[in-house]
Amino acid sequence: MDSMRERCDPPADEAVRLLFQKDQVPAANALMKQLVVNENISLEMLSPPLRDYFQRSGQLPSWADMKLVQQGEELFGRYGPHIIVALFCASLPSCYAAAKGVRVLHLTARLETDPARRIMETAQMIVDVMTPGGLAQGGQGLRSAQKVRLMHAAVRHLIHRSGHWNPAWGQPINQEDMAGTLLTFSTVVLQALERMGCELSETERRAYYHAWRVVGHVMGIDERLLPEQLEHGLRLMERIQRRQYAATPEGRTMTKALLGMMEHILPGNLFDGMPATLTRQLVGNTTADLLAVPTADWTRLLLGPLKVLGWVSDEAVDFQGPRAAKLVGMLGRRLTEGLFWMNRGPERVPFRLPTTLRQSWDVRGWERA
Repeated sequence: MDSMRERCDPPADEAVRLLFQKDQVPAANALMKQLVVNENISLEMLSPPLRDYFQRSGQLPSWADMKLVQQGEELFGRYGPHIIVALFCASLPSCYAAAKGVRVLHLTARLETDPARRIMETAQMIVDVMTPGGLAQGGQGLRSAQKVRLMHAAVRHLIHRSGHWNPAWGQPINQEDMAGTLLTFSTVVLQALERMGCELSETERRAYYHAWRVVGHVMGIDERLLPEQLEHGLRLMERIQRRQYAATPEGRTMTKALLGMMEHILPGNLFDGMPATLTRQLVGNTTADLLAVPTADWTRLLLGPLKVLGWVSDEAVDFQGPRAAKLVGMLGRRLTEGLFWMNRGPERVPFRLPTTLRQSWDVRGWERA
């Protein structure tokens, strides 16, 4: 694992190195901006290093089982709003608890100053890769994963040029940190769904994990850090947590910005206090304390919304029951609707969600946004 902190992603790093050669910096900047702004990329318009990168990195691994990927997509279709909550209240906080990896986010400074934009980009990639057909040849999810991988290489290049990186932290966006981040989108999400009271079969859990394992391959993660079995993925996540989780000012700053953003985009006062409460419930008090998540009596905070909706009449709240899962689903739909209204910048298209998912999740407000 120590050696994985010194390994990055040679194919993507080499493409960026060639792109940012001294006499090509203006052209490289223009092309990187094109990658950010344009959702669809024409390979013919790219320079040879980028064209070669996209052609080589777009191949799925030989072990990819598209039937399992499809089953994972179906789980996303059924529990999408809950997975959005898991992203906000479990996956991202888990990333911020990794003391060395979170320094990359702090150095880029964007989450602290513009939390909505970065978080929305992460949510967009998750939707892209888990939408039906997203990981098929030419699928939007496949292209999104390739772009994120290239952006990681660009960030590594710029951080090294900045002179602000401490070699004791390992390489920026190294293999261990990339694997840990990927696992927050698979194993951490699966654990969060169970804590929310969602019903998942063993086949569905393994299918969802497999789909993200395929994503990990596309994003350049060493296959030694992509265990085949879900149980081994859970064990790897535990090992990374033991190695990397610690309290840091950067992690607490990122978490505060994340909780504040959720409070801002959720409508009205019905869900006041719920982001912090759910974060504690989904990541556990130990990790929440590292991140300085405000403490709360989660049963009391859940009780208000449940009473308003007529789901409970006394002080007993079973967080893992079907009624609580229904409440979390409602919260996820409101968060998703809030993403439609958030500004990605003057040159970016709005957050997109396929029509089939908008309808099945009963997400509204897209047309007005």
